[in-house]
Amino acid sequence: MGDKAQSHHPGAAGRALAADQPASVRNVVLVGHSGSGKTTLVEALALTAGAVNRAGRVEDGGTVSDYDDIEHRQQRSVQLSLVPVEWNGIKVNLLDTPGYADFVGELRAGLRAADAALFVVSASDGVDGSTRMVWEECAAVGMPRAIVITHLEAARADFEEMTRTCAEAFGGDDPDAVLPLYLPLRGPEGPDGHAPVTGLVGLLSQKLFDYSTGERKESEPGEDQLPGIEEARNRLIEGIIAESEDETLMDRYLGGEQVDVKTLVEDLERAVARGSFFPVLAAAPAAEGSRQGLGTVELLELVTGGFPTPFEHPLPGVGTIDGKRRELKPCDTDGPLVAEVVKTSSDPYVGRISLVRVFSGTLRPDQTVHVSGHGLADRGHEDHDVDEKIGALSMPFGKQQRPVTHAVAGDLVCVAKLGRAETGDTLSAKDDPLLMEPWQMPDPLLPLAIHAHSKADEDKLSQGLSRLVAEDPTMRLEQNQDTHQVVLWCLGEAHADVALERLRNRYGVQVDVVPHRVSLRETFANKAAGRGRHVKQSGGHGQYAICEIEVEPLPGGSGIEFVDKVVGGAVPRQFIPSVEKGVRAQAAKGVAAGYPLVDVRVTLLDGKAHSVDSSDAAFQTAGALALREAAADAKIHLLEPVAEVTVLVGDDFVGPVMSDLSSRRGRLLGTEQVGTGRTLIRAEVPEFEIGRYTVDLRSLSHGTARFDRSYARHEPMPPQIAERIREQAGDEG
Repeated sequence: MGDKAQSHHPGAAGRALAADQPASVRNVVLVGHSGSGKTTLVEALALTAGAVNRAGRVEDGGTVSDYDDIEHRQQRSVQLSLVPVEWNGIKVNLLDTPGYADFVGELRAGLRAADAALFVVSASDGVDGSTRMVWEECAAVGMPRAIVITHLEAARADFEEMTRTCAEAFGGDDPDAVLPLYLPLRGPEGPDGHAPVTGLVGLLSQKLFDYSTGERKESEPGEDQLPGIEEARNRLIEGIIAESEDETLMDRYLGGEQVDVKTLVEDLERAVARGSFFPVLAAAPAAEGSRQGLGTVELLELVTGGFPTPFEHPLPGVGTIDGKRRELKPCDTDGPLVAEVVKTSSDPYVGRISLVRVFSGTLRPDQTVHVSGHGLADRGHEDHDVDEKIGALSMPFGKQQRPVTHAVAGDLVCVAKLGRAETGDTLSAKDDPLLMEPWQMPDPLLPLAIHAHSKADEDKLSQGLSRLVAEDPTMRLEQNQDTHQVVLWCLGEAHADVALERLRNRYGVQVDVVPHRVSLRETFANKAAGRGRHVKQSGGHGQYAICEIEVEPLPGGSGIEFVDKVVGGAVPRQFIPSVEKGVRAQAAKGVAAGYPLVDVRVTLLDGKAHSVDSSDAAFQTAGALALREAAADAKIHLLEPVAEVTVLVGDDFVGPVMSDLSSRRGRLLGTEQVGTGRTLIRAEVPEFEIGRYTVDLRSLSHGTARFDRSYARHEPMPPQIAERIREQAGDEG
């Protein structure tokens, strides 16, 4: 693990890697805020492992991560990327995730596919709230973690201070579980007074690792250097021994016994693998022309020696299609096939490519598999169960795909030509179809209303949108029946921008963004009467229908109630349903501003008919006219939807968040403490006021809060706002 004297055998640049046993695989996800240096670190690790021939480049050009055209234009990661490398005979699947909050769905997919996590922290930026939240999620499921401090070349970067910050942020009740394995060595100060980091000293081995020449060189420290690491070394040893399974070791150590370094390394690896000790390391990219970035060898040795194998990853819940639980051995290469699509993308030449984590069995090219997708109907995904023949299996190298012959349980692989498979789907044997429990995905809460730019775009829009949501389950597609709008629900503005760009560039669909309309309703505020008279005579049969109605308001949620109180046959029995049909048709169109009428009782009191000229159509028209006349004499309320909102926020931001909710016409329902340092705020807020709340809350809480919303009811809108809506409806009409 850096302190061990062992040789490595880096893979040839660009060679496709296929593992034969789960024990020779490590799946590692890189987590950290945007700009912390995750992608740069992945490329440095790939260079050190020999997967690329110069920093960030595969042998025939292109970067191994952030290779999408959108990522080039936006200068940031927007999707999950897999970069496989080999070290000491171990295949390491590096999963690079976006750090920006809008792409947290890609992060969740990476966490699902990985067995351990590297938290990348910038020495110049520190630990942000969103990174702390992900750490807590990993802690909840016991995922092993390590911390990598980057940007040590920045002015005022202080490794020791940042290590203390990480211990406070991530250590919880046990800050001694977050300790460095190495300390950086700085060279002479430059003209700017800054001393660059040139190497590392191993606290256990007390060896120096010099990277100043661009290649790691090991040496013994000078006598004057050892006292400087003694305190950190003793603390690390005590931290490791505290996690040792040998309960006598601490007493022996405190009694003055020298503990063998080999024993310490073995205990350290076990503690890291079970997620009870979290080492801190330093890393920096390779200089131009160099073969190794600072700390990359140490990091690869930690990953291969200390991180768990897929055998140690708990298998997510698996059941049959009809919901019966199935117990499977974890990571059994000879067991029933169970794999999961963790990412879906489209290639203009290859078609749909599915990144798959194999949890059980072995996946081979040209195999027929069962594809199951369930539980995302609320996001525009239909449940599906189909058999498909998979195409080639491959490993990604930048934009390219290198063929492999198989993928064993525990490994990740790209699968071509799964036409129906969507992100989150389960692949299993066609004669033994299974379904995995879905992973948690955030709800998209930012609406993006769109319509096709032209008739040609309209023809392609449906297919483009269906492909978009198949790739990204954090998007929700809505065809709103009330407003007749097509709405893409996204996680934020950047997420929406990427969706629009993919529609335009990947699927050739131009769309226009239009204001999102909220589903309003109308209702009567008071009782009113109306008379509908439809009498016309023009050659042949005329039209004759008269009806008199009374309309009165009902409690919210009552809908439209129709009551017949006609006596003496004033309206013949066969035409009473016609009056009701006309009333309901007019109610659906609205009576004031064009929004559906709800929560009223319409009572048919009287009317007149003609023996020849009365008809079903005539009485439908009379019913509609009667309702419109009653509305003209009544006060009509516009009803707006109100959402119940829950906001989980750090205690430091409770005041500003509550104040902001009040400014949005929100009614605060209460607060409760959740864990340490967090508060759950409950409020009811009109949906008019929270269209952009996901963006505004992120800004207000510095990215540390999240919220959920659910429909509560419709209720009367304030008169001044309702009047403005009516005026707008009149202008549009």
